[in-house]
Amino acid sequence: MPHSTAPERAPSGRSAPARRRAGRPGHDAESVLRTAVRVFNERGYDGTSMEDLARALGVTKSAIYHHYSGKAELLRRSLDRAMDALFAVTREPGATTGPAIDRLEHVLRGSVRVLVAELPHVTLLLRVRGNTQVERRALKRRRDFDHFVADLVREGVADGAIRPDADPEVAARLIFGMVNSLVEWYRPGRGLNADALADQVAAAAFTGLRRH
Repeated sequence: MPHSTAPERAPSGRSAPARRRAGRPGHDAESVLRTAVRVFNERGYDGTSMEDLARALGVTKSAIYHHYSGKAELLRRSLDRAMDALFAVTREPGATTGPAIDRLEHVLRGSVRVLVAELPHVTLLLRVRGNTQVERRALKRRRDFDHFVADLVREGVADGAIRPDADPEVAARLIFGMVNSLVEWYRPGRGLNADALADQVAAAAFTGLRRH
């Protein structure tokens, strides 16, 4: 509100424009989440406090609470981003129509692209251990995704495209164990792009799975 000793007036008797509401300088919800995920991956979720996050952001804790209710919401948002992107792949036409082995390859390639696009969030997803309700919910969603993949392997065995000695649950774990291992060494912008990386993973996986 202007000081009464120095009122501001707009021309022609109109009211002065309302002063713009002060914002939170330097960080929006997305940048807060991005920094929080980086710190979680560096220190571990359990080993990170709100004070740690505030220090990494260069803000007060109240500035974080302006965007998120606390550490658990930051974790949930990150894990949901990774899992939502993975399940979105399973709803694409390439994952829902055609021979099972082609659908399986589509899901594998899409999963690699998700990992590249959402690398920090997928990394955090792969490191949760079920210590909190948020983590247990994410682990359940991961199991649901694994079951979807195993069902595709099972269909591929049944229709003769996948070798009959392939155990669906084991094959699913091996395939996506290979995909998940990418978080340990892959760095965007250094070497293969997402599509080329997906080609390499698919070649390695399906040479062993396809029935010749």
